[in-house]
Amino acid sequence: MANDSWKDGILLKIVNIVVYFLFLGSNIYSIAGPEGAYRHGKETYFTPASYAFGIWSLIHLLLLGAIIYQFFPNGKRVIVDGISWRFPLLAVLNAIYVNVWTRQHYVVAFVFALLVSSAVTHIYYIVRRYHASTSWADELWVHLPFSLYHGWTTVLVVLSAFEAFGVNAFTHRAGVWTKVFVFLGLFFLEATAATYAFSAPEGDLAGSVAIAWALFAVFEHQRTSAFIHWSAFSFALLSLFLDCQELVWSPSGA
Repeated sequence: MANDSWKDGILLKIVNIVVYFLFLGSNIYSIAGPEGAYRHGKETYFTPASYAFGIWSLIHLLLLGAIIYQFFPNGKRVIVDGISWRFPLLAVLNAIYVNVWTRQHYVVAFVFALLVSSAVTHIYYIVRRYHASTSWADELWVHLPFSLYHGWTTVLVVLSAFEAFGVNAFTHRAGVWTKVFVFLGLFFLEATAATYAFSAPEGDLAGSVAIAWALFAVFEHQRTSAFIHWSAFSFALLSLFLDCQELVWSPSGA
């Protein structure tokens, strides 16, 4: 509207800025920095290669764009009016998750991974259901970061479960049950990636790609068990194939 002002919803806009730099900014240093927590965490048979965690940097960079975009009319309607106070809640939960994870409280981290996933899912649903992308700015600064965030937190829930309840790969060989649960975890991620790729009406390649990225990282890192290694590769390849299929058959390309 012509009378939209950057001051509308200014309190929430300021809170979004504060929580972004105070909480999410610290996540980049803790997870993706040179001494990232992934280098010192519990090694499981589901642990991906360290480069997988670099997706945090991409997500937070895109969210920085969202923080700026909220001062524009279209951005304000999605981020301030639509997402509202759910973003600050997500930032706080994410910071707590990272904090307990870096301190190796893996059971508590698993609980907060579920809470983070739930918060992201709520935002993801609101953005996809009620705020269809009408411009490249909507797609780049709102839909893309939360799609990646949603897919990545799905990976983190599964990874956190193995860190909380799985065996340490440095001290235990992968038994039959470990291989079964890893396979089921990989299958769950692949099924989720397929759901993203073919979700109505236009699919969500970003969420699917985030999971495919993680699956390839698991394949790269897990070399002590041939079964886990090649299972991860098969699911990653299948996910990539489905993404390519969605690109070919996407209605937007018609």
